[in-house]
Amino acid sequence: MPMRIGVTQETFPGETRVALVPGAVSALRKAKAEVLVQAGAGRAAGFSDIEYAEAGATVLPTRQEVLAGADMVLQVRAFGANPHGWRADLALAREGQVWVAMMDPLWAPEPVAEAAQKNLIAFALELVPRLTRAQPMDVLSSQSNLAGYKAVLLAANVLPKIFPMMMTAAGTITPARVFVIGAGVAGLQAIATARRLGAVVSAYDVRPAVREQVESLGARFVELPLQVEDAQDAGGYAKALGEDFYRRQAEMMKGVLPENDVVITTAAVPGQRAPVLITREMVEAMRPGSVIVDLAAERGGNCELTQPGQTVVHEGVTIIAPLNVPATMPYHASQLYAKNISSFAINLLKDGVLSLDWEDQIIRETLLTRDGQVVHPRVREKLGLSA
Repeated sequence: MPMRIGVTQETFPGETRVALVPGAVSALRKAKAEVLVQAGAGRAAGFSDIEYAEAGATVLPTRQEVLAGADMVLQVRAFGANPHGWRADLALAREGQVWVAMMDPLWAPEPVAEAAQKNLIAFALELVPRLTRAQPMDVLSSQSNLAGYKAVLLAANVLPKIFPMMMTAAGTITPARVFVIGAGVAGLQAIATARRLGAVVSAYDVRPAVREQVESLGARFVELPLQVEDAQDAGGYAKALGEDFYRRQAEMMKGVLPENDVVITTAAVPGQRAPVLITREMVEAMRPGSVIVDLAAERGGNCELTQPGQTVVHEGVTIIAPLNVPATMPYHASQLYAKNISSFAINLLKDGVLSLDWEDQIIRETLLTRDGQVVHPRVREKLGLSA
């Protein structure tokens, strides 16, 4: 029988995205899979049940019916990425069922062990290796791209200045100055967005190789004599560089922050607390009215004064610490996520049937559980299991 793929409504507080949009249903149907969608699953993102039905999906009234009928479940957040909602889903999951979602396994590995006990086959999309072939499946990149865009808008909304230069009869207004720390996907989009709004932009990254990308967007690359060659792991993700490195980096950055009106930070390390890049002392050296947008707030933040999920003002400097930024743009965030997850699901299928090629690096590096065991080496290490 063809694989039946189920999509449920998200239950994490404030999560407005949906794992699959109507436009992605046809791709799965072409792969000879059936699609089951919980009624109302896409409503918060702007997609109606009628649109899913017209795309060829079967809309079922309840979550229980979808999970009971699905061989594979696609979600935005599962396991440790939805710690409270996951408990209810685990009770409804079936042995041998395949689950694909963002699962936060390196930060919260315990739910992975519970899934193994239920004999589920689980894949964490955060662990997709950064290979050329895997780019259509890279959820972190697609969602970070949107977060970088929104970070600039959040700053522009609070900054008591406008971003572009304006020449008027009443005089010339100088452009705002924006400093982006971290030139990954979110940082590069923040640079591009700030430039489009007319700001003068500079950026810093520990990887000297990104200088060309920063400058190609019209920003100035800030030189600090701290570059390291091994700032990312073999999978293309950031590595922690140690407290001494971050302390020296902060010391050298002291003179840069006061020159800017807006600072956007994007530094995150998978499975670890975000490194502190901006100290209280550095904030207090900034001009009143300046704005910091901390995109690493979900992992504690890159600023010492960050309060995750809140906006605080310290000595005239506004520190914005948003959580789950892509969920504030659910229509397009869901479109991008659906492309990622449907591409991943299709890679697991052959003629509509589950076909797991253990030689496939994408499958091998995202697989968390199989045959009742936690199989991912880094998650096993987090759980204290033998190699």
